[in-house]
Amino acid sequence: MLADPSKKYRRMYQRVNLPDRQWPNKEITTAPLWMSTDLRDGNQAIFEPMSLEQKFKMFLMLVKIGFKHIEIGFPSASQTDFDFTRKLIEENHIPDDVYIEVLVQARDHLIARTFESLVGAKRAIVHIYNSNSPTFRQKVLNTDIDGAKKLATDAAKKVKEYAAKQPETKWVFQYSPECFSATELEVAKDVCDAVTEIWDATPDNKVILNLPATVEVSTPNVYADQIEWMHRNLARRDSVLISVHCHNDRGCGIAASELAIMAGADRVEGCVFGNGERTGNVDIAAIALNMYSQGVAPHLDFSNINEIIATIEECTGLPVHPRHPYAGDLVFTAFSGSHQDAIKKGFEFQKNETIWDMPYLPIDPKDLGRDYDAVIRVNSQSGKGGIAYLLESKYNITLPRRVQIEFSQIVQAHTDTTSKEISAEEIWDLFKATYINIKDKHYSIKKYHLSTEDHDQIIDLDIVINDQVQRLQGRGNGPISAVINALNLPIDVLSYEERSIGHDSKAQSLALLEIQVKDTGRSAFAAGIHSNTITSPIEAIIACTNRLIDQGVLKINDIVSETV
Repeated sequence: MLADPSKKYRRMYQRVNLPDRQWPNKEITTAPLWMSTDLRDGNQAIFEPMSLEQKFKMFLMLVKIGFKHIEIGFPSASQTDFDFTRKLIEENHIPDDVYIEVLVQARDHLIARTFESLVGAKRAIVHIYNSNSPTFRQKVLNTDIDGAKKLATDAAKKVKEYAAKQPETKWVFQYSPECFSATELEVAKDVCDAVTEIWDATPDNKVILNLPATVEVSTPNVYADQIEWMHRNLARRDSVLISVHCHNDRGCGIAASELAIMAGADRVEGCVFGNGERTGNVDIAAIALNMYSQGVAPHLDFSNINEIIATIEECTGLPVHPRHPYAGDLVFTAFSGSHQDAIKKGFEFQKNETIWDMPYLPIDPKDLGRDYDAVIRVNSQSGKGGIAYLLESKYNITLPRRVQIEFSQIVQAHTDTTSKEISAEEIWDLFKATYINIKDKHYSIKKYHLSTEDHDQIIDLDIVINDQVQRLQGRGNGPISAVINALNLPIDVLSYEERSIGHDSKAQSLALLEIQVKDTGRSAFAAGIHSNTITSPIEAIIACTNRLIDQGVLKINDIVSETV
């Protein structure tokens, strides 16, 4: 049993007095600036940090997605990161509209090394940080509020000094009061204001203040209150970009970031699929696509999400979870029978609608480069709608409702036995085994000849019965009635449908019919498939007859006819 939490844990954040908070009434109508920290924070959180080649491949992908701020590493702490920074600059891999960003602790020699790595850069963001929270002041830094503030202001002066020596670079300065969400708001504001004053922040020379939930310690609404309080109270607000960097310790990083945007944040930092220390950074792809699904352009391109997944998995060694929002293999997949039925019906309406409005699918998979093949998949939890959808989308076969009901039970029995998912190809094979291939079991056609006489169709049919070939003849107003009359069995055709499968010269005719045994009320479905539109219904009749024999409703009949 868990221990009594009241005796071990306490609230780690300051309550925010904001009775007139405005963010609950706001909506996200424009995308924030995005900053990818995949190459720094994300890289620090994997078993084996990325090699130079892997970092370069990841960088190119981030540029292709559309990130304009990319944190490329911690060059003062890692030779690989230093060399990578030099590679990007010296080989001219950085687009003119992209800022590379580097992180550095608020320590003089590390700042000097950082600026050394950035020599020759066209645009760069230098990001310094230190913690001001009570826990860090008391237990890590062994200092007071003024001491923590001095660490920040001394570092800010050093950054300004070094930047002045490299005027050819367009510099942007960023400061993070680490563990902001666990810091007294007045303390965080005071140190941030002191830093922006040193950096001479103006509307034309904005400073980035990153207010991170380094460890997520509250519900998202509290974080939103903290951001709105800072948004209202910071000095030089028109000269500051408020950035948020949410971790996911409570599983609320996405919600906290979205509410923070509503509360006044201008910029969001995170990793594409939420990689990062502990439970990870905020998932930028999820936030961006949440906006996209509401009609807001995120200005990030996830139209080939499978390629992005492959690159990230290759570079990080971490798999994307199959239930990961938008990106997972199963997120657009329905196994549930009721879900499948709703999606199948929704697609029928969607064909004629411009606005995407689908049951269970908040976003069109095709917008992410996915097709509809995986939208409905069938296992033991599935129903007739999913089976019908797969046959229709893959093979252009629309089953009548009563056939859907019957065949779904057959598929259910199969999946219950195997305890596995069944593919569209396997469903089609099971359909053929049940309704088509049975044409050769009891009665089977050897050959037939069709002729016309006095507006009637006459069929001469060589059929194998009891291992003997018998020649039958029947007359009717069409091939189907002629075959029924030739068999001379107590059967009637209740329904008949025919459709084409495939295209052009490879197209085949599928005949689907239901035959009832007279005076019994018993019937069966079967199908025939052939390139000849006459042969397919004839084979369907024989297959249906054989199914009725299997069911014990008909008996193998020694038809009085000429034995060949």
